[in-house]
Amino acid sequence: MRNGSALFLSVRIEHWPIAGAFTISRGSKREALVVVAELSDGTHRGRGECVPYARYGETVAQVAAAIEAKGPELAAGLDRHDLQQTLPAGAARNALDCAFWDLAAKRAGQRVHELGEPAPVALTTAYTISLAAPEIMAENAARASGYALLKLKLGSDRDPARVAAVRQAVPHARLIADANEGWTPANIEENLAACARAGVTLVEQPLPADGDHVLAQLRRPIPVCADESARGDGSLAALLGRYDAVNIKLDKAGGLTAALLMARQAEQLGLTLMVGCMVATSLAIAPAMLVAQHANLVDLDGPLLLARDRAEGLHYEGSLVHPPASTLWG
Repeated sequence: MRNGSALFLSVRIEHWPIAGAFTISRGSKREALVVVAELSDGTHRGRGECVPYARYGETVAQVAAAIEAKGPELAAGLDRHDLQQTLPAGAARNALDCAFWDLAAKRAGQRVHELGEPAPVALTTAYTISLAAPEIMAENAARASGYALLKLKLGSDRDPARVAAVRQAVPHARLIADANEGWTPANIEENLAACARAGVTLVEQPLPADGDHVLAQLRRPIPVCADESARGDGSLAALLGRYDAVNIKLDKAGGLTAALLMARQAEQLGLTLMVGCMVATSLAIAPAMLVAQHANLVDLDGPLLLARDRAEGLHYEGSLVHPPASTLWG
């Protein structure tokens, strides 16, 4: 353990209502449950927010407990670099890692990018259309036609009809699709062909992570992006030949530190970079803005899907999401 200063830790669980429902192939939810970690040195305070990833067996209670268990080590001088070795990739490490970055910026009296990253600029983000019947997705897409990039949640029967209906409703929008592991070897070629006909730019995680070897044997008419198949930096090399792109999310990577490393590795491997998020408040999205500066595709619309956001939340201007104010994070 490095000779860091003693830090005081507090952890809380928060409930944030979703505007309507958020539905993907694995289910639907009406609220975002987030865990917030705060680190204080007695003068300055840093915050980080995470969303436990049920896909990987994480629960809110377990993640909160894993963060709280680090209290004695933080009081003894655990720092951000030690954290990478003492917690595995996942939501708990994400919250603490982002809190460390925020605290470091507050202590230095600088913006977080001044600690070693390029100054962030506003970026175009996707806006998500939840999985539903084709006609409902088309109606929702038409209502969201002011967004330049729409992300369609797929992964169920009738996906070709969904994609065709949305394209008819928004003929000029740029589209990406996310099957959330919901396709099968039996229907993936038909579904990819339907997406190609509709001019979809990219499809995320069409097959289950434990069955994505099939992708290496297919002709892919459009780029395919790994999401659930890419959890940590050690998983990126295995994507080659199966995927054309990778979606990095801080909750999967285990924080901003690891996500920035993954972004550099993805570039070295020749993978197109996408940066995504869970449904969460602006506090969770703010650190991802630094990684997104390196990305070709950005999907940071989590706060837009909530019924309300934090008072000091990110500023969205149509499809543009602006860098955070220091009162939020960093």
